[in-house]
Parts: sequence; C-alpha cells; structure tokens
Amino acid sequence: MPPIDPALNNDTAQQPTPSWVFKSVPRIIAFGLGSGLIRPAPGTWGTLMGWLLWVLVVGRLSDATIAVVIVAGFLLGCWACQRTGTELGRPDDGGMVWDEIIAFWLVLWLTPAGWGAQLLAFVIFRCFDIIKPPPIHFFDGRFKNGFGVMWDDILAAAYSLLLIAVLVRLEVL
Repeated sequence: MPPIDPALNNDTAQQPTPSWVFKSVPRIIAFGLGSGLIRPAPGTWGTLMGWLLWVLVVGRLSDATIAVVIVAGFLLGCWACQRTGTELGRPDDGGMVWDEIIAFWLVLWLTPAGWGAQLLAFVIFRCFDIIKPPPIHFFDGRFKNGFGVMWDDILAAAYSLLLIAVLVRLEVL
C-alpha cells in the first residue's frame, strides 16, 4: 500500500497530525488513542495512557480476561503498527505507542498492587524501553515490521518484571 501522504515518507518528514491519525482505526490504535502525538517523549505519554487505561478498565478485569486482552492487544498492535508504519514510510515511528501500552499492561498485571509499586514499575519500564539493553536493541534493529514494533517493548517488560521480582524477593517492594 503506498503512503497516504508522500510528505510523511521519510525520516526528516513532518510528524503526523491529529487529523491524519484520526482518519483510520489502525492509526488511532498505533498512536495509542492519540497519546503518541504528544511531544516530547511520545513513548512516555503512551505509557501514561496505558497506565490510565489500566486503572480505569483493564486492571478491573479478571486475570484470565487480562491475559486474553494482552494477547489480543499484542496481535492487534502487530496489525495496526504494520499498516500505520507502511503508510508513514517509517516502520517504527516514535508516535506509534500501542507497543508501550500493551507491554506496560503486562508489567502492571504482574506488579504488586499499590500506587508506589506501579510508579516504580513505570520508571523501570521506561528505562528499559529507552536504554534497550541486549537483546532488545538487537530485535529493535532487525525486525522492522508490526511484530518488531511490539516485540521490543515486550522484552523491555520482561526485563522490568525480572527487576521487580528481585525487588520483591529482597523485600524492597
């Protein structure tokens, strides 16, 4: 599918506008219901959107339902980010933040309850998502498609959960 707007088809192009994003369902999903349009640090804003959705909706579901929502959200994100990245001509545009939302839901699901634990989980997840330690950086550089967009954040979530488990074991959290 050719890009919708040729001006968006290179790395130096202007960022997508709200009117462009809100013209299609895959774009709305990929841009985290619009949170990926906020600058600076769209990934942080997307993670905050994920936290808000968790508090309002997802965190109130049963564990089995949360598991289904996370898997379905991952698959939906692979599709939406693939389509949106193709239209943009940039497979992993910084404004596509659905990956942060789904990965952070995974972190919140397995983090001890309470605002303090959730805030620490937020900071830890953002650090791993930004720094991208191995093998996150490897996958981020090799998989330039919807799956790749989603997968590197799932790995950041896994690192986050490992550190949170250590903190729980050490009774810090």
